[in-house]
Amino acid sequence: MYLKKIYIIPFCLLLACNHVIISPDEPLVVVATDFIKAVDISSLPEIESLGTIFYNEAGKPEDMLTTLKQAGCNTIRLRLWKNPITAHAGFEEVNAFVQRIKAKQMKVWLTVHYSDTWADPAHQTIPKVWENLSLPILKDSVYQYTQKIVTAMKPDIIQIGNEINSGLLLQMGSISQEDDFKSLLRSGIKAVRDHSPNSKIMLHYAGIASGANWFYDKVITLDYDYIGVSYYPLWHGKDLTELGRTLTDLNLTYKKEVLIAETSYAFTLGWNDYTNNIVGSDNQLLLAYPATPTGQKEYLAQIKKIAQASKAKGFCYWGAEWVAFKGNQSQEGSSWENQAFYDFQNKALPVFKVFNE
Repeated sequence: MYLKKIYIIPFCLLLACNHVIISPDEPLVVVATDFIKAVDISSLPEIESLGTIFYNEAGKPEDMLTTLKQAGCNTIRLRLWKNPITAHAGFEEVNAFVQRIKAKQMKVWLTVHYSDTWADPAHQTIPKVWENLSLPILKDSVYQYTQKIVTAMKPDIIQIGNEINSGLLLQMGSISQEDDFKSLLRSGIKAVRDHSPNSKIMLHYAGIASGANWFYDKVITLDYDYIGVSYYPLWHGKDLTELGRTLTDLNLTYKKEVLIAETSYAFTLGWNDYTNNIVGSDNQLLLAYPATPTGQKEYLAQIKKIAQASKAKGFCYWGAEWVAFKGNQSQEGSSWENQAFYDFQNKALPVFKVFNE
């Protein structure tokens, strides 16, 4: 079910709807009950392992999952690395975290990087144990690995790759070698269909406008459910109208559900450790949304509104947990603490309220 505007609505229908937003200046808007309101908090187990304490808006210590659940967040997105240098973001840690999330009766969204480390448009490094494999053996490895993941975790959503603009498992799966690229994707997709048929499959592109159409034209013959796009003003332009147009166009052109798979925003231009932050100046932001707690909240509220108006499936905020957890003098701490959902005392910010507003 999609967002619908209703000008006259029977009282009995109001009672039947899970979420009804009423504004004195606008018609009633009924929000689909399966609309995805997600955060990516992949680093939370590592952050918790160092004794970090989070506080809710009332200033009381509270598990982040509890705060999110009570705020109306319904889905948690997690990254998964093949064989990371540390245990963090590896199979065992992620599997344990998945069980915590399911115990909260929240949905699980996995982003499988098919790498031992970060995968993004500029980096798609093949796992060490898969180096020098022939294409047929690599395809089988992708199938077996994906089977292991979905059999154990049964995610609600699974990404076959993360921000795969340039391909995955480079150089073997470069998008410039289109047949090989798609054959590797098909191996992962088949494993999901064979072993976790209720999981929805996403293909994820970082960016909007014409680049997104170029990418999804490439994969038009593949069997997947969701289109996921990343949108950050720093990298993908400052025109929110274009974001909305892209979401609508992708849905109409490819007949797929569309999600904003990643976004974020600064609540301050200050810093809380000695690690350089990704966002640190006003020219990286949108004029309408200053780097304040209110600006961050209003930005995400607008992202949610755009998703709903564009009939998108939902949105996900990236790095909500990534506070300066290694101390305020760490040079290897967080480059994102000014975009987290907590202030520099680890107290919940107003942005939490967006989920249920």
